Amino acid sequence: MFKGSSLTYIGVLVIFGSIFFGACKRDYTPKPRGYFRVDLPEKSYSKFDTNFPYKFDYPTYTKIVEDQSKASEKYWINIEYPQLNGKIHISYKSVNNNIDQILEDTRKLAYKHTIKADAINEKIFIKPEKNVYGILYEIEGNAASSVQFFLTDSTDHYLRGALYFNAEPNKDSLAPIKKFVKEDIIRLIESFEWK
Repeated sequence: MFKGSSLTYIGVLVIFGSIFFGACKRDYTPKPRGYFRVDLPEKSYSKFDTNFPYKFDYPTYTKIVEDQSKASEKYWINIEYPQLNGKIHISYKSVNNNIDQILEDTRKLAYKHTIKADAINEKIFIKPEKNVYGILYEIEGNAASSVQFFLTDSTDHYLRGALYFNAEPNKDSLAPIKKFVKEDIIRLIESFEWK
C-alpha cells in the first residue's frame, strides 16, 4: 500500500508539473534594438565669408574653427556639431597643374572605406556659372566617414570635406543624424563660391 500510494503521488506530481510548466511556455519574439532619440535643431544658415578664398552657407547651430591638427594647412577649418558630436573636416589646396593627382587622391580616400561600406554612391555637382564642380560621396554602412565631397574650379582651387562622428560607426543609430547633416553639406555645396 505504501509503494502504490507513493507512485500515485509521484505520477500526480509529474502530470501537474508538466501541465504547469507547459502552460507557461511562450513564443519569444526578439525586439529590435532601440536607440536614444536625438532632438535635431531647426534648420537655419549664415554665410561663411572671411578672408578665405571661398565662401558658403553653414548651419547656425554649428561652430567653425580653424583646424589645429599637425597636418593642417592654410584655410583648413572644421565645422563642428557640438550637439551631435560630429564635425566636417574641410581642407583646401591650391591647384598647380596637378588637379589629376589631387582628384585621384580624393577618390582613393573615399574608396578606402569600401572595407566597411555596403555601397558608395556618387552625386555630381556642376555649376559652370560659379565655376564650381564636384562630387559628393555617400558611403553606406558602418564606415568611419559616411559623407565626403570635393569642390574645384579645376585650375586654381580645390576643397575637400569629410564628415566624422565621435562615436562608433553604426549605420542604424546614426542614420537620422547623418541624413540631417548631409542636408547641410548639400546646402554648403549648392551655395559655395570661389573668391
